[in-house]
Amino acid sequence: MALTSHASEPEAVTTSRPFPAWAEWVVRIFARPLSWLWDRGFRMLGVLDAVALLSLMTAISLVRSIFDPGWATYPTGHYVIGFTMATAIHVSVNYFTGLYEREPRLGRKPLLPRAIIATGVGVGVQGVAFVVLDRYLMPRWNLAIFLMLASFVLVLNRGLSRRLALRRQGPARVVLSGDDASIDLALQHLAVSDRDAVVAGRVHHPHRLVDAVVESDATDVLLLDVTAFGSVYPEPLNSLELAGVGFLQRVSARETLLGLRSVREIGGMPFVALRSHTVPAHKVRLKRVFDLSLIVVFAALWLPLVALIALYVRVAAGGPVLYRQTRVGRNGVPFECLKFRTMVENAEEDGRARLATLDDDRIVPALKWMRSMRADELPQLWNVIRGEMSLVGPRPERPELVAEISRRVPGYVRRNELPPGLTGLAQVEGRYGTDAEFKLGYDIQYLVNWSLVVDVQILLRTVWVVLSRRV
Repeated sequence: MALTSHASEPEAVTTSRPFPAWAEWVVRIFARPLSWLWDRGFRMLGVLDAVALLSLMTAISLVRSIFDPGWATYPTGHYVIGFTMATAIHVSVNYFTGLYEREPRLGRKPLLPRAIIATGVGVGVQGVAFVVLDRYLMPRWNLAIFLMLASFVLVLNRGLSRRLALRRQGPARVVLSGDDASIDLALQHLAVSDRDAVVAGRVHHPHRLVDAVVESDATDVLLLDVTAFGSVYPEPLNSLELAGVGFLQRVSARETLLGLRSVREIGGMPFVALRSHTVPAHKVRLKRVFDLSLIVVFAALWLPLVALIALYVRVAAGGPVLYRQTRVGRNGVPFECLKFRTMVENAEEDGRARLATLDDDRIVPALKWMRSMRADELPQLWNVIRGEMSLVGPRPERPELVAEISRRVPGYVRRNELPPGLTGLAQVEGRYGTDAEFKLGYDIQYLVNWSLVVDVQILLRTVWVVLSRRV
């Protein structure tokens, strides 16, 4: 289907005033280093938040000094340090709650509820800091006023950021993909409700999307066919996402009734944002911080346990104590996974990967209990420390088995979006003999619903699995 341009339609065009030439020159100068920082999680919006939140804390103190001149009982430096620490806490919480993730230019989520949650969590972390440091980072009355106002400051910052982006980049340019009836209906809705969007092109077949986006310089794609996801994943979804193009799929009442969350409204129509990666970057980094924190906190428990089991393996089966095996990690990157050896040496003399069974004759009898209690996997804590694994995640599989299962189970590689885990939803819900397709269902469910609470629940359930020796 040939691309039909609609960039000049008067009902869809919204004019914008570009920045002065000197401002564009400054942007070009800093574009490369900022892009490098952006890829590593840095956002200029974080700097703006830091300045605004620190200014709010200072303003609250100054206003309070007018009505209660004697409230400040500590030197100024004391409050400066406390306010700076509180600002760092809130910006970090904002990051880990997703306030700095790139959003599609169309159908953005409401900001205020998310800002309120981030502010509340930040104030809670300040409470933890008080317990640890034995000092308030800001006076209690100041903190109460800050709690009421900070979320509105965050919303104002994002409104300002959007206005600046719109002024510099212009309105969103949209390619509509679907049949003629769906496209005509979408045009009517967009003309009424989203006049900032420029309909730059239309295509009937998803395989034309990349060409249509390039030819029309589009910023977003609206996929109007509710059954077309299979024709755009993994391509052209991956290519468009890497190019910074937003990709949104219209959903019908049937999909919404299945419990879809994060449905976005565009021109009165329900859409969900499509991404090649289910778990955003801020959640991956939060998960990493959580893993390392638990490892440090419980080091006094697991270090002696690992040493004792290593000694037991040495006495019961001789050397070597550890067994190294190549496994598939996050994004398909292979790594050397560590385990306590529970099988006889040269258990795979023919070099072929074989799945272990419950009554496998290769298992050393004195070490069989270690497999039922998952104790043989404790050395993988070193893989967690190195960042190759996580405490909770999909089960690490061997490259040969991954290649074989991928041919049989479509979408199997999506489980590699997070690092493999010592334990996981598939491990606590399934068994060793559970079919790979069913395990994949658990892994995808874990990816979509990931949170720290889910990880804690799985870790607690793992304790029961280990003690009951359920395999």
